[in-house]
Amino acid sequence: MAKIIGKSLPNIPWEERPEGEIRTPLWRSAKNPIIGRYANKVSNSVFNSAVVPFKGGFAGVFRCDSVSISMDIFAGFSDDGINWTIEDTPINLVGNEPEIIKREYRYDPRVFEMDGKYYVTWCNGYHGPTIGLAWTEDFKVFHQLENAFLPYNRNGVMFPRKINGFYMMMSRPSDTGHTPFGDIFVSQSKDLEFWGKHRYMMGVVKGDASAWQSTKIGPGPIPIETDEGWLLIYHGVINTCNGFVYRMGAAILDIDAPWKVKYRSKAYILSPIEQYECMGDVPNVVFPCAALSDADTGRIAVYYGCADSVTGLAYTTVDELIAYIKENSF
Repeated sequence: MAKIIGKSLPNIPWEERPEGEIRTPLWRSAKNPIIGRYANKVSNSVFNSAVVPFKGGFAGVFRCDSVSISMDIFAGFSDDGINWTIEDTPINLVGNEPEIIKREYRYDPRVFEMDGKYYVTWCNGYHGPTIGLAWTEDFKVFHQLENAFLPYNRNGVMFPRKINGFYMMMSRPSDTGHTPFGDIFVSQSKDLEFWGKHRYMMGVVKGDASAWQSTKIGPGPIPIETDEGWLLIYHGVINTCNGFVYRMGAAILDIDAPWKVKYRSKAYILSPIEQYECMGDVPNVVFPCAALSDADTGRIAVYYGCADSVTGLAYTTVDELIAYIKENSF
């Protein structure tokens, strides 16, 4: 049996698998969408957001596109991980470099705790999309660090601890637009300021072998450490006659060299089929950005954006997900 290497989270959101729902290893919350479009005073949509355990409850950083369709990130809090209060003003970023603090746009955050601080990455507008990085201790003041990479880059996702003395971050180099390509790379840093030692992790799959991830892929939630390796949930995209369709996949990465892929799912683990996933500002999207896990029970709760409009929640266990990856691996 696979085991999560991490902390106990007895209050992780959870619902048992509905009877008969066995097609994929994830099942949706009956309460979906758990966050609607209008969760604060300025939002047109709330999606592609990240959450983390915080002071006995939960905190998060949420992408809220405004009614003018500007993109920014907002702090939010919850007692149970399902019912959220999201601030009406964007997060307060402070730093010593005025050049970096300038706001263009911010979206698709990830968040995790390391050594008593909560680190946030997001797609940051700086003459094109790049990866912003900040830390906070209270989810009120966020200390912004240097951008990790040159434009153009998206989907910056860090590993939750140092590996062989290095901080490590996954990303997907991109372009200025709605990127019609994309592979995942791993970059390393000693100080969270200078990033290098870039390593190719994995790319799209051409042909019919796994067509749902044939156009582009990108890392999703912060990887979960297990005794089998790093468990990575990611998104894959296919370009269809009706436009891009985003689905979820999963992989197991080497624990010491995470750019080495041990197993990768040929079959998707979640696909947009519900109305709130298929209808919205961008139809046919399930986009994972956060995963809570409980080391005691092996339970995993995945937060994902639905049709670039609302936020959904899905469940699985480490045993089911890893078994599925291995059974459906390349």
